[in-house]
Amino acid sequence: MNTTNCIQWLWNASQGIRSRIALSGGVGVLHVCTLLSFVWISKRLVDITTGRIDRSLTLYISLMVACMAIQLLLSIFGSRIDTLNTVQMKNRLRHRLFVRLMESCGIGREQFHTGDVINRLEEDVRVVTDTLCGVVPSAVVTVIQLVAAFCFLLMLHARLAWTLLLIMPVALLVSKGYMQRIRRLTREIRTTDSHVQAHVQEHLQHRTLLRTLERTAQSVGTLVDLQDVLKRQVMQRTDFSLFSRTAVQMGFAIGYATAFLWGIWGLQSGAVTFGMMTAFLQLVAQVQRPMVDLSRQIPGFVHTFTSVERLAELSALPQEEQGTPVKLSGGVGICLEKVDFTYPDGKQKVLDGFSHDFRPGSLTAIVGETGAGKSTLIRLMLALLCPDKGTVTLYNKEKTESVTPLTRYNLVYVPQGNTLMSGTIRNNLLLGNPDATDDELKTALHTAAAEFVFALPDGLNTLCGEQGAGLSEGQAQRIAIARGLLRPGGILLLDEPTSALDRETEHTLLQRLIMQVKGKTLVLITHRETAALWVAETVRLQKKNRN
Repeated sequence: MNTTNCIQWLWNASQGIRSRIALSGGVGVLHVCTLLSFVWISKRLVDITTGRIDRSLTLYISLMVACMAIQLLLSIFGSRIDTLNTVQMKNRLRHRLFVRLMESCGIGREQFHTGDVINRLEEDVRVVTDTLCGVVPSAVVTVIQLVAAFCFLLMLHARLAWTLLLIMPVALLVSKGYMQRIRRLTREIRTTDSHVQAHVQEHLQHRTLLRTLERTAQSVGTLVDLQDVLKRQVMQRTDFSLFSRTAVQMGFAIGYATAFLWGIWGLQSGAVTFGMMTAFLQLVAQVQRPMVDLSRQIPGFVHTFTSVERLAELSALPQEEQGTPVKLSGGVGICLEKVDFTYPDGKQKVLDGFSHDFRPGSLTAIVGETGAGKSTLIRLMLALLCPDKGTVTLYNKEKTESVTPLTRYNLVYVPQGNTLMSGTIRNNLLLGNPDATDDELKTALHTAAAEFVFALPDGLNTLCGEQGAGLSEGQAQRIAIARGLLRPGGILLLDEPTSALDRETEHTLLQRLIMQVKGKTLVLITHRETAALWVAETVRLQKKNRN
């Protein structure tokens, strides 16, 4: 993304909070006004004290106290507004990106690692939020402060003001030569940081496996290597930033020395009063401080543009069709005609001219070796994937609908493996139907041969850890089946529902399941021939030869 596109993205991201960001800038401008008023009052007080002018000392002391009080109140109010803006902006941005990710359509392979996505939602969102709610209004206020202080100084002594103005930009221009390099280094740092988080997240998730394989030391060693790369990149960027900052500070030091020496010479010659000297030194600080702040904000903008690029990649993910669900009543069937499908990074077709009609009320098993396309077939029915050729349609007696995300209402899907989420068993079941009663939960658990839940100390309120921790694979699998059965769809898609069950439990589950789903269409993916014997039809898929 170029700079213009990054700015446009930031502008769009600030929608709904721009007025409060402007309020924060307004508070900052008022603070600048009080600072300059304080400079003017200080000059008058010194001139009154030294006898240069005849004014009420008490009045100006009161004005100084009032200025200080106003500055304090503005600082408190500004801090509160900034905190509110930051929290709300971060929540809005993270919410928008989370919805985008949750509604993105599948392309067969995940484009981003989960750890990388989390890193972007946390760190990059923080960087962008800090810029929009802090750096941008601060930069505007800083520019206003710089201009106002320069004009004030210009009224006091034009030649000195122009001298300072010429010295400082030279220092800024010297430092800007390295901004492009810093931006590239920042991108590398953010990428490496994502790799670190992805490694930690994935290896913590599979720490039991790694311990049993005796690969803990290797896992830790990889983390150390990634952190060493990150440290090297951070220090390299820091060196460039320090060079830039040193160049700016040298320019400011020269400017301050010029103003100070000019004041000393003016006091000696009588051309400068003590009040004017006081004002000069304060105004030089008022000019220098904004310039220092701007120089520090330049790397911040570089970091922000890098974060914008990373977040824009998430925003650009293609979205699924949204709208009102398409509901088909009565018996529902699903028909695939001459379907071809190849994954984006694959060279061999997974499905080649596949056709089959899963008629309403039919019971069908899909069998085949790993990689033959069984799970791909289910994803096509769920519109998680789109066929390269051919059609996938749902139908009943009244109408036919092409499969889209809006037709998922008619499908009950139980994926392969352990798919429970952290929380109670009840919460996991209610994902299938949030309005289900306890009786409906009990019926679903009975059909799924999961009565063991009622023997647990807390029953339905038993807590499950991440990925069903605390339950066996077979127990988690049966609870997942019960969750699926609570959905209202007329087509059941079960992907290896008995893979973790013993023969006796498999027999009980399939017997109850087939009796419960009468009138519904059942599609059962299995590698067990014993499971396939329970249904009337069998579809066999063969893995394509890679010639």
